[in-house]
Amino acid sequence: MAQSKRFDTTVKMGDQGFRVECNNKNSDKNEVTVSPINLQVSGRKPSFIVYGKVMKAFTDDMNDDGRPDLAICVYSGDNDAIGSVVAISYNADKGFDPVFFPDIYLDAKIREGYKGHDVFSPLTGTLMRKFPVYMPGDAPDKPTGGTRVVQYKAMMENGRQSFKVLRSYDTK
Repeated sequence: MAQSKRFDTTVKMGDQGFRVECNNKNSDKNEVTVSPINLQVSGRKPSFIVYGKVMKAFTDDMNDDGRPDLAICVYSGDNDAIGSVVAISYNADKGFDPVFFPDIYLDAKIREGYKGHDVFSPLTGTLMRKFPVYMPGDAPDKPTGGTRVVQYKAMMENGRQSFKVLRSYDTK
């Protein structure tokens, strides 16, 4: 089993942002601590459990409120191949709110040919996800179906923020 390194990074949007820390001691469950930078927050800094290892974090205004939001990329499964995002939105009145990320396996169109190896990145207020598409019979290290790109936007729905798919497309 590969040894994971401690994750400790600072991400900013202008002069505001977050320091994200995670020991990554276990392959299936780890504690993450988030320290706000130049954000008015009362109380303790957010700390929560993620199911996998933290490999990346970035900030952007993903819900169009003019304030920084934080996306933490978490990987699990065999060889840490299955990616997901844990996100929080800075709310100047209350502190932080979760932004729920959809399970890829619940969307039949997007999950077709999915076997992980996700790459996440911000793009002008949205969250981009790219991964190789596997065709039936493909070897684990030789996907032949091109790449799928999914673009998400954080939106308020039923009193909570969630990422919704704006568009998805395949490239060869």
